[in-house]
Amino acid sequence: MKSPVVKRSIVIAGHKTSVSLEDAFWQGLKDIAGARAKTLSEMVAHIDSERRHGNLSSAIRLFVLDHYRAQNGESRAEAPADGIVTMRQAPSVLRVE
Repeated sequence: MKSPVVKRSIVIAGHKTSVSLEDAFWQGLKDIAGARAKTLSEMVAHIDSERRHGNLSSAIRLFVLDHYRAQNGESRAEAPADGIVTMRQAPSVLRVE
C-alpha cells in the first residue's frame, strides 16, 4: 500500500516553504524532533542547512532513514558523524537479495 504524499508549509529561517513527504516520513520527522526537544521547524532548518545536494524533501527522507538505520544498528559507513546524510549518486539498478 502506497502512503500518499502530503504537502505541508513550514517556516525555515524566517521564510515559508512547502515540503512534500509521505505520511510515514512526516511522522518519523516529528518523532525525531520530539526526542531531540526541537520543533519541527528547527529540525527541518537543521537538515536544510546541512544538505549539499538535492531537494529538501529528499534530504528529509534520507535524514529520517539514517536515524532509524542507526537505531537498528545498521551500517552507517557513508553517514557523517552529525547524522546528516547528503545526497549521493544512486545506483542505476537495485537488486533484492
